[in-house]
Amino acid sequence: MKVKTKLFGHTHNGHEVQLFTFDAAKGLSISITNFGGIITSVKAPDRLGNTEEITAGFDNLEQYLKGHPHFGVIVGRFANRIAKGKFSIDGIEYNLPINNGPNHLHGGDNGFHSKLWSYALEGDETKATLTLSCISDDMEEGYPGNLEATVKYTVYDNNTLDIEFFANTDAPTHVNLTSHGYFNLSGFREDVCSHELLLNASHYLEIDETQIPTGKLAECKNTYFDFSHPRTLGPSIKGIEGGIDHCFALNEPNINTRAAELTHPASGRRLSLYCTQPGVQVYTGNSLDGNHTGHNGTVYNNNWAVCLEMQHFPDTPNQPHFPSTLLKPGEEYYQQARFTFDTI
Repeated sequence: MKVKTKLFGHTHNGHEVQLFTFDAAKGLSISITNFGGIITSVKAPDRLGNTEEITAGFDNLEQYLKGHPHFGVIVGRFANRIAKGKFSIDGIEYNLPINNGPNHLHGGDNGFHSKLWSYALEGDETKATLTLSCISDDMEEGYPGNLEATVKYTVYDNNTLDIEFFANTDAPTHVNLTSHGYFNLSGFREDVCSHELLLNASHYLEIDETQIPTGKLAECKNTYFDFSHPRTLGPSIKGIEGGIDHCFALNEPNINTRAAELTHPASGRRLSLYCTQPGVQVYTGNSLDGNHTGHNGTVYNNNWAVCLEMQHFPDTPNQPHFPSTLLKPGEEYYQQARFTFDTI
């Protein structure tokens, strides 16, 4: 496993930011920075061996510092939306920043995606691991408890990426971490409408007009949400008002069962996701508007990337019948995700 480290730039307060690039024997190349834990680049070969960039991002720190739609970041403390930015623990109400219509989204504007994480690097002949760590202080972005968070990225020579999430707290708090990669397996030669998606999910979370779950798990069968067999994204993107931005409840959430499979038939590239979390948020880049230009001069327009965000369900702190996200002192938060990259 070849690993290169270079200076990526400096934060606004002058701190150095590093970029780590992992080159796998089978052609996968992944770059990760300790600013926001961002996966800045994923390059993967097609069925003919041609390697192209398949994730949205930038090749310089300055563009990330200017703001962007969570390209490749670690999301925390809570991925997705919390209704009206409020939840209660033991009778105490906590108020979070409102940054998405009437709701709180992705841990707030100063969430984990904006942190400079400490790092450690280790590896051997077949894999390498980047370990990132940070501390989120009590009441940061409104969340109770001092939270210690660690994320481990392990890149294997067989074109596999494992992401492990760890956290512990000194007071009860809600935690829901994810990685927010934007993928286009065509190498950004076209939008994602021709991609095929397969999900191991028979239900999705019905949402209201502000994208908060109603509490109902709706059946996917015979709807635009039915990806029980590989289905081209285009008809669903056009058939669902606003495009796809929904959480799917996984039938078998564990690291040995495929949760999702994204394929680009023309190039042959395939991405498979395995995860321990109960849901996958599928987002088809509906809000991309051409205001960001990234790798190789790519303009990120509407539906030019798709996200597969492994996570607990949105608004879980306010919906007690959902799988719990409450973390208590003495407990360890642990979740794992695996991305495999190959061709058909």
